Amino acid sequence: MTSIQLVVLVLFGAVVGMSSVLDSFEIYQPLVACTVTGAILGHMGTGILLGGTLQLIVLGWMNIGAAQSPDSALASMISTLLVIQGHFSIGEGIALAIPLAVAGQMLTILTRTITVFFQHWADREAERGSFRGIDWAHLLALLVQGLRVAIPTLIVALLAGTTEVTNLLNAIPHVITMGLEIAGGFIVVVGYAMVIRMMRANYLMPFFFLGFVLAAFSNFNLVAFGVIGLALALIYLQLNPKYHPTMALAGSGSISASEDFDRLDEEND
Repeated sequence: MTSIQLVVLVLFGAVVGMSSVLDSFEIYQPLVACTVTGAILGHMGTGILLGGTLQLIVLGWMNIGAAQSPDSALASMISTLLVIQGHFSIGEGIALAIPLAVAGQMLTILTRTITVFFQHWADREAERGSFRGIDWAHLLALLVQGLRVAIPTLIVALLAGTTEVTNLLNAIPHVITMGLEIAGGFIVVVGYAMVIRMMRANYLMPFFFLGFVLAAFSNFNLVAFGVIGLALALIYLQLNPKYHPTMALAGSGSISASEDFDRLDEEND
């Protein structure tokens, strides 16, 4: 890794950390964070593969009230570094991402506790009527959130691929890493199921089951499934009157006309 790559990587880690609390830009999402990290390191394809899998895992993670979910920002950055720089497999990166997310969750709670100081500072500046002081309090609190990811990223970037780190990760028993990989697969299913349940699109479930059967009993790749899904979506849009107001009006008009004929027949009788 060159010095320029290291600097860009640390700066991007800070942006990811700040994005995880802003929620305005979804840069901290694994699909984005892993892809950009892979592009910085010259292995965008690996970043996309890892980020796509991790994205399915974090679909079921959300903050509810004061409960803090596992930190996907830190897990995305560190796992991508370990896969690319540490020469670990995608499966091992996914397995390591889960404990990394839990560790990031604890670090997030600590960081949010520290930023309480800046909140009280902003309150004091508001009492003084100093808008500049409020801005500085918010910016410094945001900087702390950025350092939460940037500093671990710097440490791992300097140590990834070294003998010490490799030996440390290899010292993890195989039963634990294998269990984490299996758990990661279950979490993907749970997250996807939560999204389907939240969408409440029961009329689309036949397509879901059709895709499941095709995936289980065929050798199609993702490109083929994408083409099949696009074709089915276009067919559904063309045949469903819901998306064609003229057809819906014509259908309703024909129904009303038939009702009128029935009424006339009854009157004649």
